[in-house]
Amino acid sequence: MARVVVATAFGGTEVLLVVEEDVDPPGAGEIRLAVRAAGINPVDWKRYSGARGTAAGLPMRLGFEAAGVVTELGGEAVGPAGPVAVGDEVMAYRIDGGYADELVVPASTVVPKPVEMSWEAAGGLMLAGATAMHALTATRVSAGDTLLVHAAAGGVGRMAVQLAVARGARVIGTASEVHHDQLRELGAEPTTYGAGLADRVRALAAHGVDAAIDCVGTDEAVDVSLELVADRDRIATIAAFARGAEAGIRMLGGGPGADPGTELRQAARLQLPALVEQGRLRVRARPFALDDVAEAHREGQAGHVTGKLVLVPRS
Repeated sequence: MARVVVATAFGGTEVLLVVEEDVDPPGAGEIRLAVRAAGINPVDWKRYSGARGTAAGLPMRLGFEAAGVVTELGGEAVGPAGPVAVGDEVMAYRIDGGYADELVVPASTVVPKPVEMSWEAAGGLMLAGATAMHALTATRVSAGDTLLVHAAAGGVGRMAVQLAVARGARVIGTASEVHHDQLRELGAEPTTYGAGLADRVRALAAHGVDAAIDCVGTDEAVDVSLELVADRDRIATIAAFARGAEAGIRMLGGGPGADPGTELRQAARLQLPALVEQGRLRVRARPFALDDVAEAHREGQAGHVTGKLVLVPRS
């Protein structure tokens, strides 16, 4: 039996429940994973909010990413990096039901965890990292560009900052002042959001802003991006889908009308660990016990989270 998180109905965090479920043996091309950490992402609570889906999908397992140890193989198992063996420490993405202490996933979803990377960081790397990689590719960020990242201290924002810096871009990031020192450590030039944002960015970027990535979905993020970036094709949002469609900017991810970037995100599964091993990418993770999943989701929904929230099923 495995302990897993399910949403028993549509609603708020009160619908989340930790239950025990049988874990079937892995079939052909599958592996059994003892989960050490599972990433929490906004899409998780959006799934059970009632905004999407039907009651036929309930009870609903949650979690699109996890990190753990391979404990069993269902015959030959091969991942993007090659054969998978029992005892391998891996990261799994994209999966379904990662909020668990054990589960079976396709071997095709797992890649090796960097040796020096903590379980908590590994559990929160893939979805946010792949999203950031997709956004940078979509907006064509390269060396010499000036990039504006809205909500730069959040899970995707921190990834976008580091990946852009690794490409040789100059990054201006919006965040609460309490997070500014952290952003400077990552190589960004921070500024606060709120009234006067466009003027503050202009003061930092006298030669203009080449591209913008909206990781928060506010009208301010979209409006300031439109005001400062001449080419709308170099503005991307991962949250403001209604405004994005109206403004004619790039919409990325799982929202209505958005580009899912499936191939780019799959390729990122090997690129992101390599950047971690090179010391060019770090994940700041805050762990919660599996039983505290509702508390973790409430904190995520409240906003202003620094980095990634993760569930740690095993002490």
